[in-house]
Amino acid sequence: MLLRPACIVLIIALLDGCASLPPGSDFPKTASSALAHPEETRLGHQFEAAVRINHGKSGFRMLTAGVDGFLTRVQMANAAERTLDLQYYILRADETGKLLADALLRAADRNVRVRILIDDADKASGDQQIVALDAHPQIEIRIFNPFAYRGQAKVFRSTEFLLSAARLDYRMHNKLFVADNAIALLGGRNIGDQYFQIAPESQFGDDDVLVAGPIVKDLSATFDDYWNSAIAIPARALARDKASDGALNAYRKTLNEHRQKVNAEGIDYASRITTGEPLAGMISGKLPLIWAHAQVVFDSPDKRRVENGTTPGMLMHRPVIDAVAAVQSELLLVTPYFIPWDEGMRLLTDLRQRNVRVRVLTNSLEATPELAAHSGYMHYRLPLLEKGVELYEVRSLLGNARGSGQTPRMTQYGNYALHAKLFVFDRQRLFIGSMNFDQRSLRLNTEIGLIIDSPELARQAATRFEFMAQPANSYSLALRTDGGAGAPRLIWRTQEGTQPVEYDKEPARDDSQRTKAQLLSLLPLDKEL
Repeated sequence: MLLRPACIVLIIALLDGCASLPPGSDFPKTASSALAHPEETRLGHQFEAAVRINHGKSGFRMLTAGVDGFLTRVQMANAAERTLDLQYYILRADETGKLLADALLRAADRNVRVRILIDDADKASGDQQIVALDAHPQIEIRIFNPFAYRGQAKVFRSTEFLLSAARLDYRMHNKLFVADNAIALLGGRNIGDQYFQIAPESQFGDDDVLVAGPIVKDLSATFDDYWNSAIAIPARALARDKASDGALNAYRKTLNEHRQKVNAEGIDYASRITTGEPLAGMISGKLPLIWAHAQVVFDSPDKRRVENGTTPGMLMHRPVIDAVAAVQSELLLVTPYFIPWDEGMRLLTDLRQRNVRVRVLTNSLEATPELAAHSGYMHYRLPLLEKGVELYEVRSLLGNARGSGQTPRMTQYGNYALHAKLFVFDRQRLFIGSMNFDQRSLRLNTEIGLIIDSPELARQAATRFEFMAQPANSYSLALRTDGGAGAPRLIWRTQEGTQPVEYDKEPARDDSQRTKAQLLSLLPLDKEL
């Protein structure tokens, strides 16, 4: 019985592989744009005086705790009066995902226009949530560069990807949440339990920055570019099950039952939604924003054509690389996936030749959620250390929760992984966004972020770096040459309890994980990582 659908998928994928646009690109859709007058909303009006006092600067506040990232998103949805715009690589229908979907649905019931743009790379749970929400007249969902196959069988998706890799390898990695075109949230977090650090089986340490003031309109303009692009396909053009009132009502019932269950169980993050914090404190000034100048850096949705010169547009790596190259004394890189590529190695080498201190915080083998990415990183460690670059690899079991973004109780599960993307330039400026320091972010994903001219925010990010780089939380890598002769080899220094420890074999969860990474490192995968 599986042969017939498999053959259909193969045929669709072959035809799709020859096309420049994804399936559903001929489906009718209407262009739309961000709210023109955010000052007419409560959120927009709230920051008008502060913008004047700060001479047109924008306001920023870092959110390092995962649960605060979740609470702020739900509270933004609750506070919106006119519009909500969401752009994400991953939007899951797990515990937090359902609570956010419930908030979005209730906002739509208040006549708030909700636009949701999702990449199609992570659809393990299928389209059910999308189809149900898209049935609401105030909610519209579009899928970026979708697969033709809409089921959940991984073998069919994998087959289609292999046959249409030239198109399907191009993904939208952006993360952005905007309410009433007045406040925005961006950084590295997707929507899901592990990104908000509440799942015992997996926690991703990350950062968001809340943004208010004039730069929010620039962020919304990037959303509009993606939303109206030819590669953003209406969900209704793709779903096997058509949007209907019945599907919406059934999902509304599911969300109501989920909310009641969570509240009845007294789960902390659910009860904290009703307090309004931390968003209420940021709006009132009790949790003050830091006012500074900043630059939105982003890839155009037609990034591939911009790169080859056939389409005008923006490439975000250029201003970020320029900011790295301009560093005079110290560069801090926080990135879960660190594959510097040739240009990155030249850049870091130049910094070291000018005696710039370069320190990198990334995932250890035992912590990494992507073995292939770690296998690519393995090739660069020895030459980087020889040039004087300092490497720190985050442990999966942290000795100290401070700076991790989660509670000590959650840390004790030993399933921590770094997911933040923060670059600190001379402790005067910083980059925060969705871009890793790797080839995939450079060439295969679209990304977005901010370069903020704020010594105070830069110091905050640097302080978090120091907490996570301490011996109890990370492995510090070094080189050793036995007897002063022979090829240097890697050692990993850390702290177990109160005692310093040194390993000459790469720490891993087990021998199997170490073997798989070593085998993957033999493959020429750098351009995909």
